[in-house]
Amino acid sequence: MNVEEEVQRLKEEIQRLGKVQPDGSYEVTFGVLFNDDRCANIFEALVGTLRAAKRRKIVTYDGELLLQGVHDNVEIILKPTPAPASESAPAPAPATT
Repeated sequence: MNVEEEVQRLKEEIQRLGKVQPDGSYEVTFGVLFNDDRCANIFEALVGTLRAAKRRKIVTYDGELLLQGVHDNVEIILKPTPAPASESAPAPAPATT
């Protein structure tokens, strides 16, 4: 699995385990992700995948390196996915001739 695929799977797992926020983001703690059996089977290096997602500005959390136990209560926030341009922009008016 390449990094892009792992980041996509991470997004799915955060949505599965996290709580949706009013702004459309999802919030989960590092401990919940780290201790989940399904995540353990998917991610060979969960911390590395989280760092890759943070670099891509897909998730946000305090600190750089998360360690099991020490950082179990650190909140990881999956940013809301922006609406596609076709949904947010009004439809163009029909051309008149």
